[in-house]
Amino acid sequence: MQFDISLIRFVFFTALVSAGFFLKPIEGRAWFSAVVGGALAVLIIIFETRIRKASLKTLIGAAVGSIIGIAAATLIAWIISMQQGDPSFKSFLTLTLTLLTGYVSLMVGAVKGDYLDLSALGGIFVEKGTSKAHSLILDTSVIIDGRVADIAETGFLAGILVIPQFVLRELQQIADSADSIKRNRGRRGLDILQRLQKKKGSYEIHISEADFPDVREVDHKLIELAKQIEGKIVTNDFNLNKVAQLRGVAVLNINELANALKPVVLPGEIMRVFVLKEGKEYNQGVAYLDDGTMVVVDNARRMIGKNIDVSVTSVLQTTAGKMIFGRFNDDGRPAPSPRHTTTATQ
Repeated sequence: MQFDISLIRFVFFTALVSAGFFLKPIEGRAWFSAVVGGALAVLIIIFETRIRKASLKTLIGAAVGSIIGIAAATLIAWIISMQQGDPSFKSFLTLTLTLLTGYVSLMVGAVKGDYLDLSALGGIFVEKGTSKAHSLILDTSVIIDGRVADIAETGFLAGILVIPQFVLRELQQIADSADSIKRNRGRRGLDILQRLQKKKGSYEIHISEADFPDVREVDHKLIELAKQIEGKIVTNDFNLNKVAQLRGVAVLNINELANALKPVVLPGEIMRVFVLKEGKEYNQGVAYLDDGTMVVVDNARRMIGKNIDVSVTSVLQTTAGKMIFGRFNDDGRPAPSPRHTTTATQ
């Protein structure tokens, strides 16, 4: 397909250069006419490549705007022709107003075309790959996080993964940052996208060209896009999650999924943990499970750097995750046989 397009462009360029050379439209100067024809062909090809990148809504908006502009220009030209005055001045005024109305109508139609609801046309003008029923829109934070790739490869994220162009721009800006930490995060996000594209599974990748020029924040653009295609936002951003829910947009939060998949621990169970550091309260020790869950252990300060068996006393579930509270029995009695044993790594 790429070869065919390049060949067609080459034939078009050659045709205009040949037409200029043999027809000699500029004062019979063949070579100068050929150069002008080549320059005109290059400008047309550049214009064609820009048009190819535009979204369907932008093209429809520009077409409608052009029609309105032509109609307005025709009406203005008729009114001017009915007036008395210098014919040269009337011709100049008619041409100027025609160009003005045509240009303004074209630009306004192209910009406002993003607000068109193509679904009202019965699905005839729907962009390829934007099925409403299974559109999952990835935000910047969840792409950088990377866990979405693992989830998608297992088949739990089926359908179409929509990656907006404005999210790609934000990732590129982060990857080009002077801050090394931000730069590494941005490059990780781009690597995750490449991984998603290379893997074949129950999902498809769609790069959406839709944009909302009047909306500045990326999070708000995501919400507008989700409302437009009736999709869901996949994120791990707590604030975006809340704002989207207030706007009536469905959200899949990776952090909530991770919390839901953590092992269930009940009070009274025995866990084997590695006490990593001192806790905030007196005689407390702190350990962490393999999934990052914090375990606060009473009476375990002197056991820092050791593996011990603790008895779970309570479990606290917060919006940030889960915290487990336990107690170390240091009276010398052997620990009971654990029903649920989890080892925390250092």
